[in-house]
Amino acid sequence: MLNNEISKVVAECGHRDLLVISDSGLPIPVGIKRIDIALMPGIPSLIETLEAVLTELGIEKAYIAREMIERNNELYSDILHVLEGYKIEIVEHEMLKKMTKESKAVIRTGEFTPYANIILQSGVEF
Repeated sequence: MLNNEISKVVAECGHRDLLVISDSGLPIPVGIKRIDIALMPGIPSLIETLEAVLTELGIEKAYIAREMIERNNELYSDILHVLEGYKIEIVEHEMLKKMTKESKAVIRTGEFTPYANIILQSGVEF
């Protein structure tokens, strides 16, 4: 991982801590660490960022919004592929936004498609 802020947050994650990877439009609550890696619309994508984070963060579960399945099915399919074998919990988008208030950080990507947000719940590697 080349981004030292992401690396630091990942290293600080304990069991069941939440880490959000968001599109460029998700409101980030005041007081939650924002790691803004957005460069341009679509760069970097949510999938690219997810794959990079997963090289360092062991997870036990991921949360995505039901609205993604309905309004951004291509991204949903890509996430299912990347997270094959992991538990994915579907929540309403409003619940996902509330959950960001409990996260260690939000990594804001350049993703420019609707409902392109995911919350990763860290696991235990032993």
